[in-house]
Amino acid sequence: MAEKRRTREELKRERELQKKKQKKPVGNWVKRILLAIVIIGVVGLIGGAGLFAVYASSAPELDEELLKDPVSSEFYDANGELFASIGAESRKYVEYEDIPQNMIDAILATEDVRFFDHFGLDIWRLGSAVVANFTQGFGSQGASTITQQVVKNSFLSNDKKLKRKAQEAWLAIQLERHYEKEEIFEMYFNKILMSGRIYGFGTASEYFFGKKPSELELDEVALLAGMPQSPNRYNPYKNPERAQQRRDLVLDLMVQHKKITEEEAAAAKEIDVTSRLLPEEERQSVAGTKYDAFLDVVLDELEEKGDGEALAEGLKVYTTLDPNAQQTVESIMNNPENFPTEDIQAGVSVVDTKTGEILAIGGGRNYADRGYNFAHDLTTRSPGSTIKPLLDYGPAIENLNWSTGQTISDEPMTYSNSEQVITNFDNNYLGKMTVREALYQSRNVPAVKTLQEVGIGDAEQFINKLGIETETIYESDAIGGGKITMSPIQMSAAYAAFGNNGIYNEPTAIKEVEYRDGSKKSYASKPEVAMNDYTAYMVTDILRDVVSTKPGASGTAAAVSGLDIAGKTGTTNYAADEFDKFDLPESSVPDSWFSGYTTNYSISIWSGYSTRGEPITTWDERRLPQRLFSSIMSEISANVETAEFKRPSSVVEATIEVGTSPLQLASDYTPSDKRRTELFVKGTEPTHVSEEFVQEDLNAPTNLQANNVEDGLIDLSWEFTPPGEEDSDINFEVSMAVDDGEPVVITTTPDKQVSVSNIEAGRNYTFTVVAVSGDVRSEPASVSILIDGAIEEPEVDSPEDPENPEDGNGNDEGENGNGNDNGSDNGNGNNGNGNNGEGNNGNSNGDGNENDNGEIEENEDFEEWFGPGDEGEVETPTEPTDPTETPE
Repeated sequence: MAEKRRTREELKRERELQKKKQKKPVGNWVKRILLAIVIIGVVGLIGGAGLFAVYASSAPELDEELLKDPVSSEFYDANGELFASIGAESRKYVEYEDIPQNMIDAILATEDVRFFDHFGLDIWRLGSAVVANFTQGFGSQGASTITQQVVKNSFLSNDKKLKRKAQEAWLAIQLERHYEKEEIFEMYFNKILMSGRIYGFGTASEYFFGKKPSELELDEVALLAGMPQSPNRYNPYKNPERAQQRRDLVLDLMVQHKKITEEEAAAAKEIDVTSRLLPEEERQSVAGTKYDAFLDVVLDELEEKGDGEALAEGLKVYTTLDPNAQQTVESIMNNPENFPTEDIQAGVSVVDTKTGEILAIGGGRNYADRGYNFAHDLTTRSPGSTIKPLLDYGPAIENLNWSTGQTISDEPMTYSNSEQVITNFDNNYLGKMTVREALYQSRNVPAVKTLQEVGIGDAEQFINKLGIETETIYESDAIGGGKITMSPIQMSAAYAAFGNNGIYNEPTAIKEVEYRDGSKKSYASKPEVAMNDYTAYMVTDILRDVVSTKPGASGTAAAVSGLDIAGKTGTTNYAADEFDKFDLPESSVPDSWFSGYTTNYSISIWSGYSTRGEPITTWDERRLPQRLFSSIMSEISANVETAEFKRPSSVVEATIEVGTSPLQLASDYTPSDKRRTELFVKGTEPTHVSEEFVQEDLNAPTNLQANNVEDGLIDLSWEFTPPGEEDSDINFEVSMAVDDGEPVVITTTPDKQVSVSNIEAGRNYTFTVVAVSGDVRSEPASVSILIDGAIEEPEVDSPEDPENPEDGNGNDEGENGNGNDNGSDNGNGNNGNGNNGEGNNGNSNGDGNENDNGEIEENEDFEEWFGPGDEGEVETPTEPTDPTETPE
């Protein structure tokens, strides 16, 4: 398509011959000076011709080294140490005669079509820009030629002040006087910022396509020619759709300026940009810098804040990077032993709870520079149940003053104006419960009910204050099955507000930027009140239970000994038609999340596969975010003092009787399984004592004793004096509390003794015995015992690794199978015969969804048996989710 190119020597001889034949007469420069005077006159309309002359006289001298080489930008961590430098050291230099003609045509058609005709300034473009600047404000439209861009990137700062524009115009004229057009084009070709840390078209050609510029096809040439206008925005690896649109515009411009035919443009447009790109495994790190994933977030933030082009001018960027945290994240992410499969991916964001500063980024396993960053670029995946504190329960406490003991019913229901039934992960409904139980056990029906009570408007306002922008909220968003999506960075910053007394900080990877002229710009986030401190603390207190040992807690694998942690799990689900489309097992889910925080750090982790059609199918995969969180949080907190979450004065405690409406205080005779100590906004706590349970003439047990008779076993015994001669209708309800946990009924027996197994060393156990006759209850008798020494753990099935899922033999989960642990963990799964160690069924009625006292066990493990995921199972019928694949 292009004619044979002449060598640099041929071009040089031709230019010398032309100079001999026709020396540039003084008249030519007179004309140019006259044109310059016209320009000065135009500028004079803005700032005055005299001012232009002053500015021009103070312009720096031309420097050939600065003209030809990019000025390096430097990046510093939070300690002020240099960790990256981007500039000429990473560039592939290409001389003018080696640049293919179609590439020259594409660049000129896009950037400066009259480059070979003007004298450094384009009068026609300048006139148009002046009009635009008068009508739309100064700086609204530029008229920079390629010559001006070379000057600006070599000597001047990236602002739109009149002084810089005047100096740029003057130096552009001077540059044209001292250098040939081909030399100036060569400077531009090798100096321009193409993307992130890539300078020059030659570097970009090899980085994106693995080719020299002379080997590029037309569509590839057009793609590169369109990138300098917004380098990171048009990066085809990160934004393929935008890059393809820009490429097609360049092709249209080449047709417009008669560089190619319409047929050639049409053929090039048919090619998908991603099909041409060099595979990630074949790309080489361009700059060889440390901390690529974090640096990429910095580069994107510079682009978003308008300083992307300034990189070519030599910036000093002071970042929020914590080297210790970043090294920890990379070490854990790059260790294959931490991952259950070879291809599963993860994205990690670590932010400072108090400031919102991004401390570390895990962009993916063995992350390559400018690749797909799962911490930053993952904006199309739904958050599952991690959205429930942000959209449902946080707004309910904030706007309705709900307590953590607010009663809500988990029962069959449909979405508003719809017949679509909302289900829970285990396909069961548990009746009345507190919102604390509903949230930490991740029940879907109560979440939707809570959003309905709050109202879409207040819920949207609440989540928007946490940096999550929404267009429309559907009821299915309450359980993470609607249209709301977010990245790990966004989520970690949102959760940080709960750990920061309700103060939200927009996440940032940059503290400050210093320009080449010494001026500075702060990137620090401005703290904003997102919620009241009582909302933040009450949500936090519930989320503590997610990582506790309470029955039904789903995030136990994320716990770190000695750290006060709050967090939430989340999984998403495939739509019904996707199971057929991708031929998926019933237990498949596309995404798994965990977001948790201490008073120091907020960490959010997503895991899954690069393509939506590749599913998570095992519990090892589902719990990966929890395990990564625990490892990262443990290491970065090792040598840092971590305070516990402090209850503000706006929050008070009260012990209530569950199920009362309105809520009432528990009486002395309220059964232990109905007593809950919950949090209230000060002034809203109940004052009336429940009269549901009263004492009649029934004596309390006496002489209650607890003896540790052998490892893992305690014998309880007591005495009892019946009200009459007979005590055949008297039963004894035995409850147990571990450490500071809530008491749990472990058995009801007519005997005056019981043995309790599965006792752990180093724990404090409190046992309570109440005599019961019909509806009459005695006062309780209590005894505590601290277990010393090592106790060998009993061999039971681990809830972390269910066995024999095909036939349903179960373990602590309520699956379709056998119970164990004396009936105290849970019983048979779905009417399956259990064995509690005493020859009895683990569940009195054969319903495997509860144990003897009705407490729900480790609920997320039901998913292995009853279907995909615990969250977002059903989508709104009015606007179903259209799953979008994550770019490979």
